[in-house]
Amino acid sequence: MDTEDLRLAVYRLFRRGQIPRVADLAVELPTMSEQQVRAGLVTLAAQRHVALGADGEITMAHPFTAVPLGFSVMGRDTLWWGGCAWDSFALPHLLPDQGPMLVATTCPACEQAHAWRVGDHEPPPGGQVAHFLVPAARMWDDVVYTCGNQRIFCSEACVATWLDKAEQARGYVMDLPTLWRLASGWYAGRLERGYVRREPSAAADYLRRVELAGAFWGLPE
Repeated sequence: MDTEDLRLAVYRLFRRGQIPRVADLAVELPTMSEQQVRAGLVTLAAQRHVALGADGEITMAHPFTAVPLGFSVMGRDTLWWGGCAWDSFALPHLLPDQGPMLVATTCPACEQAHAWRVGDHEPPPGGQVAHFLVPAARMWDDVVYTCGNQRIFCSEACVATWLDKAEQARGYVMDLPTLWRLASGWYAGRLERGYVRREPSAAADYLRRVELAGAFWGLPE
């Protein structure tokens, strides 16, 4: 069983705006049975290429998601759920032929609606901020919870209001240009055969290049 064929099929369906269910993947890959697809997805999940739900179906294959987590992303002819602030801003970079894209969300604190026209050439304007609740070292403990708490707020004041109400400690806050830079190259190559996840050292170098350093990201000061 070639799990790379399966990984590419997952992304092919997501790219078309479809949720890649096990049955759909078995149709997409006629040489694989549904049982083989399920086994392959478990392997891909162990390699952190996908996240699976309790039913064995795909929940996420970054930057795509099969469940709503607070964002929508509209390309030229396709609509996706945005997995989080990071992933929603990454889609215009991963699929430049579909951009610029309309990224929409609401502030978790005050429910103010926000939308940006996001492309791959420059960050969108706006004084909003993104807040990442879960530290980088724990992001894969529950990746759906992590992504559900990478949100965009109206301002630092709204972040503080939400944290107080949710009884949570402050995570990492960044402005929109920093979020855009973080998302710009993180998923480069993910739609291509032979994609390899970033090694920790390469990830750390990338985060430094987009000016994200410190204990939250697990980087030496």
